Amino acid sequence: MAVALLATSMALPIPVLASEISELPEVLQEKVVQAQQACSDFENGQFSLEWGAVTRVDLDGDLRPDWVLNEAFFACSSAVSLYCGTGGCMSHFLVGDSLASLLNHGWNVVDLGPYRVLLSDAHGSQCGGINPTPCVTASTWDAENGIWRSTAAAWEK
Repeated sequence: MAVALLATSMALPIPVLASEISELPEVLQEKVVQAQQACSDFENGQFSLEWGAVTRVDLDGDLRPDWVLNEAFFACSSAVSLYCGTGGCMSHFLVGDSLASLLNHGWNVVDLGPYRVLLSDAHGSQCGGINPTPCVTASTWDAENGIWRSTAAAWEK
């Protein structure tokens, strides 16, 4: 029972308080510093990280929490839509030392057989449509090569 509870807790995204940017891995700190600068450059805006900007979740199936930085939860006092647009918001996924970023309207991680799968709600243009066109991506971490892998299935009619 305890093992199942531990595995379940590692599978669910857990927002963490990002009050101390210095507690983030360096590559994520750099993303925050860039966002702060962009906000400051836009009419002297004041930047803040809202609850949910930083998430710890097992992305690669090794039962250790990885890092996700979600720009959907970046706030700038002088520009409400500075970090997101109709295409969505950037999320930065850090597995070990490897950082990959993805424009999305939301994401989640699920188990599919032996794989951890990152699902994201993507802009419809990624599926040959326009913004309201339903479009979802699915990616899995390839630990041997240190990259995300996904494909567009060849559906037959």
